Formats: sequence, structure tokens, C-alpha cells
Amino acid sequence: MLDEVVMVPDTEKENKEIQLVIFQLGREEFAVEVTQVREIIRMQDITKMPNAPPFVEGIINLRGQIIAVIDLAGRMNMERSEMDAETRIIVVEVGDIKVGMIVDSVSEVMRISTEDIEPSPALAADVEAVYIKGVVKLENRLLILLDLARVLGTEEVAELSF
Repeated sequence: MLDEVVMVPDTEKENKEIQLVIFQLGREEFAVEVTQVREIIRMQDITKMPNAPPFVEGIINLRGQIIAVIDLAGRMNMERSEMDAETRIIVVEVGDIKVGMIVDSVSEVMRISTEDIEPSPALAADVEAVYIKGVVKLENRLLILLDLARVLGTEEVAELSF
């Protein structure tokens, strides 16, 4: 007796849409699925922590909860921009821990079709780029789609438990 294989029609995956939060780091545009974002807040004073890992900017008090804040550009080995009125902290949940990630600005939330997402280029397939989910192709721009929950490794997340 042969096992029956059920094929999922391509039309089901073609029609899916996801919502993305679009943000800037330097001159590049990045995107993250809105489901990964807990909130977006204005930049605030960050308290430096002695002996913190190099990727940690410090901590903030967010409505009574202490959360670690990292510089996302620095974490991804990109040039850091000067902080200004547009600088934001994107708060994400990694496991049971909330983490703030500093970005230059947040520009919009948009819906895209999953058809518009291409796999990340082979050049970005090294260990450091494990958090790149793909590249979003729009008419006149490319967005690098990130998985913010994977920007930090398991050991790094453990270091952020305050």
C-alpha cells in the first residue's frame, strides 16, 4: 500500500500577507514582522551597566520593568549614526526577556505579500547573518527582513537577565 502525498496548492502561499515595521540603520532600510515588536518608544536616558557585554548599551526602566538595550547597528557590525530626535528603541521579546534595540528611525508599517520576499543572498549566509530572513523586493527599494529574536544568541540572552 502506498502512502498518499498531499500537495498544498501554490495559491495558498501566494496570497499570504504579512505586516512589517520598517526602520533605518544608517542608509539602509530594514524590516521586521510586526508580530515580533512589542512596542516602539522614543529614545531615553540609558543607564550604563558595569561589566555588561560589549553589545549592550545599558538598561532602561520601562513602566517599572528593567530591560536591556542594545545598539542594533553595532550588533550587526554596521556604522552607528548619531542619535537624534528620530532615534527609537524597538522593544522585542526574546524568550521570556524583553530587549530594546536602538534604531535610527522607524518610518512605517506596511503590508506585503510573502511573494515579495526573496531568500537572503549567499554572501549573507554566514553565522553572523543567521538573523536575516530574506530581502523584500518593492518597486523602487529593497528591505532587509530581520528576525530580531535571533539577533542575540542563547548565551547572550542569558546575559541580559536582570
